Amino acid sequence: MMSRTHTSLLKTLVFLSLPTMLEEILATLLQYVDTAMVGQLGEQATAAVSVTTTVTWLVNSISGAVGMAVLALIARSVGAGERDRVARLSQQALFLAAACGLICGGASMALSPFIPGWMGAEEAVRGQASLYFFIVSLPMVFRSANTILGAAIRATQDTRTPMLISMGANCLNAGLNYVLIYGCELGVTGAALASAASYTLSGMLMFLAYRKKAALSWAWRDFSIDRPLLRQCARVGLPVLGTSVTSCLGYVVFAGMVSGGMGTTVFAAHSIAVTAETIFYVPGYGLRTATSALVGAALGEGDRKKLAAVSRLSIALTVGMMCLSGLALYCTARPLMALFSPVDAVVSLGAEMLRLVAFSEPFFGLMVVLEGIFYGLGRTRSAFVIETFSMWGVRILFTFLCVSVWRLDLRAVWLCMIADNVCKALLFSLVFLRARRPLV
Repeated sequence: MMSRTHTSLLKTLVFLSLPTMLEEILATLLQYVDTAMVGQLGEQATAAVSVTTTVTWLVNSISGAVGMAVLALIARSVGAGERDRVARLSQQALFLAAACGLICGGASMALSPFIPGWMGAEEAVRGQASLYFFIVSLPMVFRSANTILGAAIRATQDTRTPMLISMGANCLNAGLNYVLIYGCELGVTGAALASAASYTLSGMLMFLAYRKKAALSWAWRDFSIDRPLLRQCARVGLPVLGTSVTSCLGYVVFAGMVSGGMGTTVFAAHSIAVTAETIFYVPGYGLRTATSALVGAALGEGDRKKLAAVSRLSIALTVGMMCLSGLALYCTARPLMALFSPVDAVVSLGAEMLRLVAFSEPFFGLMVVLEGIFYGLGRTRSAFVIETFSMWGVRILFTFLCVSVWRLDLRAVWLCMIADNVCKALLFSLVFLRARRPLV
């Protein structure tokens, strides 16, 4: 039987992770709504929206890395009761959100005419894909604020507020999608405008919530850029950014090999299946964020027993939930694909891939939660090394061989993707178990 301490930690973990899971579900529904509504317009429209998805992940990884650094440092300071340090970190979070938004937004808009071509998109979809990416890049400052300021709020163990903001933004997106795509007959452009509006709303609301959060409060007259704290953010965040960039560049190359070597129909099935699978990752990512916050707080408190307990509970809970998630994915593969495309060939091929990947969901969950533990501890270099080796040494290398040398089908490509996830889970486990002091 679990002790009272373990029971209390389990309740806290579940309490913090449930809003985060719901937020992840709502974010995934944003993708689902775009993909489903645009999918009804045909394969070319689907390809126009999907072909820049991996580049969007790459751009988002910059603010995501900063957000993880902010979460780890603020959570540790909250646990240690360092009120002044929390306020200074809160100021740096706002500065970093503005800087990331301006730099990433400017670069994205400047490169938008070229990205679809770099991704191997067919000539017929490049114009629409370029315009879509340009429009969703316009509100990049708000997108960065949503990510980084949201991480600061979660570091105070408030996951409910970001969830409510995501709910409001997604409701706006769903309504505008219907009006702009079908009512105004704007098609792919309408989907982009709806997404841009929802990003803007979520960023504005997250800023207001951040300013009202007592634990993060500071006076405007006291605002200053703290270089030592920024350097600490860089030490924690740069390996996270390296991990994300390595991963996302791998996804870009991976998607480019599929789109350039297998044709529009196969790429549509592949991209829709990837989007459809996303919602089944939610338990893992929801628990990762909660785990990172609790691990960071326990580290600040100097409580080794609490660190160990949080780690064990989060691993067991995540893997168990991902087993159920994999079972659900296997059983719902075909009807899920049918939501996004009316083309039977796309639905059948995508469903086959989803049933295949369903068996690897527990390994994916193990990878994600161990990554969250390392991030909460501020040990981000291990994740970078593991991600780089597995992504490029397993997924990319063998996908290249399957597509360009052996001329195999999409099943072989997805087996490479599964092998990558299993490899990462095993390597993270090995590092975690063999570390002499894994939790201090």
